[in-house]
Amino acid sequence: MAINEPRMSAQTLKVLGALMVSTRDGLSGSEICRVAKLPSGTVYPILLRLEVAGWLESRWETEHPKVLGRPRRRFYWVTGVGQRNARDTFRQLEPAFGSFSWA
Repeated sequence: MAINEPRMSAQTLKVLGALMVSTRDGLSGSEICRVAKLPSGTVYPILLRLEVAGWLESRWETEHPKVLGRPRRRFYWVTGVGQRNARDTFRQLEPAFGSFSWA
């Protein structure tokens, strides 16, 4: 595993799966937690590792929290490199777990 390459735990695969099936311009961290059925304390470190590795990019909402009436959200999406690497990873797992419709 390269220094920059994220570890592919079951939780990381769930996070990647949630992001890969997203049809929008990214998911917020809380949406990823809900889709992946993982707690935020598990999801956010994974998102950070994937972003450092170049598999994800993110951005903050531009609206002011007072206008939103809630804290701003950060949205995450898979980069081209991340899509290629995620598909390769899921293909390698296919013999053991079956195929993924988006892989």
